[in-house]
Amino acid sequence: MPQIVPRNQDFWRDHTALQLPCGHGNCRRFFKTHAGRTKHRNSAHPIIPNLPRNIAEDPAPEHHIALAGQEFDYQEPEHQDQYIEDETRHLPPPPNIDAEFWGPGDHVYRNFHKALDARPCDAHGMFLPPGSVPEPLSEKTPNDWTPFRNRTEFETAEFFFIENQTPATQINRLLDLWASTLTKHNDRPPFADYHDLYKTIDNIPVGDVKWQSFSAQYTGARPDVAPPWMDQTFDVWYRDPHQVVRNMLGNPDYVQEFDYRPYREFSTDGDVRQWKDFMSSDWAWNQADLIATDPETHGSTFVPVVLGSDKTTVSVTTGNNEYYPLYASIGNVHNNVQRAHREALAIVGFLAIPKTTKEHVSDPKFRKFRRQLFQSSLAKILERLRPGMTKPEVVHFGDGHFRRVVYGLGPYIADYEEQVLLACIVRGWCARCLGPRTNLDEPASERCREHTEALVEEATLGDLWDEYGIVGDLVPFTNDFPRADIHELIAPDLLHQLIKGRGFKQWTGDDSKALMKVYLPAIEGHVPIEVVQTFRAFLEFCYLVRRNIITEKTLDKIQDALDRFHRYREIFKTTEVIETFSLPRQHSLQHYIHLVRLFSAPNGLCSSITESKHIKAVKEPWRRSSRYKALGQMLVTNQRLDKLAAARTDFTTRGMLDGTCLSAAINALEDTEPEVNVREDEDVGDVEIDTGPTVIQAHVELAKTPQRNRTRMVSALALELSIPQLLNMLSRFLFVQLNPNDPRDPLQIPPADCPQYDERISVFNSVCSRFFAPSDLSGIGGMRHKHIHACPAWRKEHPRYDCIFVNTNPDLEGMRGMDVAQVLTFFSFTYRAETYPCAVVRWFDTLRELPDDDTGMWMVQPAHHANNAPHIAIIHVDSIYRAAHLIPVYGSRFIPPNLQHYQTYDSFHRFYINKYADHHSFEIAS
Repeated sequence: MPQIVPRNQDFWRDHTALQLPCGHGNCRRFFKTHAGRTKHRNSAHPIIPNLPRNIAEDPAPEHHIALAGQEFDYQEPEHQDQYIEDETRHLPPPPNIDAEFWGPGDHVYRNFHKALDARPCDAHGMFLPPGSVPEPLSEKTPNDWTPFRNRTEFETAEFFFIENQTPATQINRLLDLWASTLTKHNDRPPFADYHDLYKTIDNIPVGDVKWQSFSAQYTGARPDVAPPWMDQTFDVWYRDPHQVVRNMLGNPDYVQEFDYRPYREFSTDGDVRQWKDFMSSDWAWNQADLIATDPETHGSTFVPVVLGSDKTTVSVTTGNNEYYPLYASIGNVHNNVQRAHREALAIVGFLAIPKTTKEHVSDPKFRKFRRQLFQSSLAKILERLRPGMTKPEVVHFGDGHFRRVVYGLGPYIADYEEQVLLACIVRGWCARCLGPRTNLDEPASERCREHTEALVEEATLGDLWDEYGIVGDLVPFTNDFPRADIHELIAPDLLHQLIKGRGFKQWTGDDSKALMKVYLPAIEGHVPIEVVQTFRAFLEFCYLVRRNIITEKTLDKIQDALDRFHRYREIFKTTEVIETFSLPRQHSLQHYIHLVRLFSAPNGLCSSITESKHIKAVKEPWRRSSRYKALGQMLVTNQRLDKLAAARTDFTTRGMLDGTCLSAAINALEDTEPEVNVREDEDVGDVEIDTGPTVIQAHVELAKTPQRNRTRMVSALALELSIPQLLNMLSRFLFVQLNPNDPRDPLQIPPADCPQYDERISVFNSVCSRFFAPSDLSGIGGMRHKHIHACPAWRKEHPRYDCIFVNTNPDLEGMRGMDVAQVLTFFSFTYRAETYPCAVVRWFDTLRELPDDDTGMWMVQPAHHANNAPHIAIIHVDSIYRAAHLIPVYGSRFIPPNLQHYQTYDSFHRFYINKYADHHSFEIAS
């Protein structure tokens, strides 16, 4: 009989019901301990003081196919102006357009489309007077958890199915363990078993868009001995995209990140046009103009339906299982929502992948069937949207208002192979222009639907193939829909066209991005300088088009980078490395300026968004399946995921998910009001309202825990760092802090005139830098954070002393207003009741007044005094902007194989400031 250990022994700890709210704004985090809450507050919601410097990068945030259906009940613009400069782009807006200042301060204004102005209406489509109160999103009561009985059931279902993805047998095991603790209380767990859990999820009344299918089969002429594929039936599974889109429009999560009207955005500084979210694009405006020719559409909301598809492999080792998902989104939601994967991209279909034996795979009839099956499947899936593309329908939006809606087929996100299929062109040709296959970069007019149809009427199939790159016996699915031209709707693809390129099949996008960061310094000195300049121009092009906001000035820089790329790449011909530059992916670069104007900033339409969705919608559901006839199980999983997400949105909107499940239960038992979320350490009376643009672009804070095994006195720190002058440096630092207006050079002030301090200090191994960087992967508000380390034994192994950007001149932009330093240590001390967080740094000198001509990167070297001693100083952490990445100037010699990475700063004498480390670095260090 095992010994029963009393619960009061030291190594036992009871579950605590303590639930401490974060207390900051709308943050819904709760904590078990005060220390945990404090740590969260300090990292997620720091109280940011006035900084001595800010650097703004972007305005702040702000044929022969028979189809049969069944149900699966599982619970024309101008095309010739691509290369013509818009002569009117600097002109102010015409007076008959609605113009409004937008965002904080009068720095940006928008011209909104007057006809499609998204006026609220009633449920019957009758327009309402301005200021009308919206209808409630739900008539349910705040305690209606249907089909769940309470919050515990809902959050348990969410935890099992979404957060933990618990297998069915483990769900039963955990429920049995749970029941064993409740039996003596005559109570039971939320669900009887996993069947009960799944049935409850299936009964969620919101987010329900059932899966359906239709079958396709070859019905054309057959030879005497038909190949196997002619007898096969191919199933296509889909969900009604019309209802999926309506659900998106009714999602209250997007209310603050949603554009109801097409607009054009300008900076008040010179009336400079800028592009960010999709509804600021020329395409959205032009579509609105076409729709508005029908007076019955006036006052409606234009909803562009963005599509994307791409084959994905879920398992190579067990049979090379492939799936062909089709995704849909709407162009009204902002780009940050798309990149943050907040359910704004939904899977609406699994397309068929016809396969046959090796001897028939090149059969022209099979290839044609496969292509037309793709086009016909898309047309079939999207047909429910067609009526709403010409006649407005009434939709209940997430803000509570009804509005009349007109749909339209928007951009299609696809890699090059998919673009060839979509546009019905020959591989090796461009889907957007008629540039000849042998010289794609030759100036050529754009492809358009009307021109293609005229050619098909007049030319033979052979001539269409050879002279125009057109597969003349195929019809694009867009021909079945109004105002849709597939050649115009092909979206730019940053991931496959620019980042991954071709020939790196086993490389991921992250692999290619990592190479881009370090490539230039690695090849310099080993290849002709024109090769370095070619890659520099290409990298600069990639980073510029990836920006969160693209202005007319940015477009000029993009054009300059493209011109330099075309000029310097000739070295590859003269050295006979390559015979032609007629490469479709590379050719696509010259369309980007036109595409930015057409569709706005490309980072909201990149195929990286659909590839990320592959994980949640395809790969994870496949892993959760039994692998036998997995698609049906994957469909059910996706449907349940959508139901749970819709239920969470519904419950949140009705205020039913405040606090935590435990805190809500305690409040119910005690019959008390929920705790008020107020930070006791904030003085809201001191808040100063600033109506200008956001200027706090970065903030740095010391780690919350000092190092207990480090020195505690300044003199001891001087010995540890081998800096005898550290006490004098600290005295001069204090003098500057206490006398900020003293015009004298601190180095010229006698030590006797400076305050002395050699008392207790706290040493830290890191700081956290938070900064606004929406062009990089970031939170919904565009914020990122990175830690800066200065420690003698990083992860108990080797030393790590990071480099930083330091703000030194607030009147200058970019590198002209910053210096680079290496951090030797972080510490803080208290003098006259004031705490000073500091850093001991070793300065670097900038070598030239301009970046290096070949690489485009600034060069630095360690700074020294006249006596050759390193230039070391103490700075306030508020002057630190963020971490800097330095790469050695390697020269033509190879690196010794025994050189360790942590020896880099001591082994080289010159360094590049790596502006390719990330997009934010590119913007501040260019």
